[in-house]
Amino acid sequence: MEISNQVSLFYARIFSDKSVKSIEKYAVYFALSGFFMHLFIIFLWNVGIINHAVFDKFSGNYITAIYTPFSFLLIFEVFLLLVYLPKSFTKSIAKQFEIMLLIVLRNIFKDISYFDMKHLTDNLTSNHDLLYDMLCVLLLFFLIGIFYRLKKKQPKIESHGEIQNFINIKKAISLFMVPVMILMILLTFGNWFWEVLSYHELQAFPLSNVNNVFYEIFFTILIFIDVFILIISFLYTHYYSQLVRNSVFVISTILIRFSFSGPHLTSLIFIVSSVIFSVVTLLIYNFFIREELMGGTDESSFIIQTKL
Repeated sequence: MEISNQVSLFYARIFSDKSVKSIEKYAVYFALSGFFMHLFIIFLWNVGIINHAVFDKFSGNYITAIYTPFSFLLIFEVFLLLVYLPKSFTKSIAKQFEIMLLIVLRNIFKDISYFDMKHLTDNLTSNHDLLYDMLCVLLLFFLIGIFYRLKKKQPKIESHGEIQNFINIKKAISLFMVPVMILMILLTFGNWFWEVLSYHELQAFPLSNVNNVFYEIFFTILIFIDVFILIISFLYTHYYSQLVRNSVFVISTILIRFSFSGPHLTSLIFIVSSVIFSVVTLLIYNFFIREELMGGTDESSFIIQTKL
């Protein structure tokens, strides 16, 4: 019990409102610094001061620089995911969806930067990625809004004193993931920068996709974390509908991970499918759990111990 209390206190210190605000402030500083640095690199490339094989497909459009601050803000959103993880399984999956929406939104700025305004019609007909991304953002924004609306309509469920142990387990996972996340950021982005610096024209293999750097590994680890939390939750959750809902959330995380491995359109389909799957499941869950709470199913004899 003492260890559990220490974990809770340490979590409150690391993820306090003051700490989150401080990290958010530094994330904004890094985003601004990255933005101006990217603008400067574009300027140097446009005037011909830098000329390297890695810049063969580099866009001289200054709009591309918006891509960089989005990357730093996305890292902060990942940190917020660790903050919400112990509080609510539903909220944490919603944060995953928000992260994916921002990743797609970031891609739009990158796609626009390659457009030739003198041949705009030709660009639109020959390059569908921008249109797919725009449609995906609208769908995700709408679906996430529905998801949050359904989350608010979840019925209140009686809590039990022992649930604090489960919450502390999730807090310990969040605390463990902080150094892991920092290490992953340093290793993945460091490896990508090394690839850029050592790149040459005769290289047989292409550069790693910067869109997938860090996130591909992070969501892989997140799958195992979600599965672990799902298994542990069996000790504290006895309603059938909650077990189904949480299992679907794990599947949604797996679908998101698949989105980093496929072609562009296939990736977007995986992302949208994961959100639709969770939204429909949450809609059914809200109906099903009410029936269970009113004693309309065989599961009504169990006492629910938490709202996960």
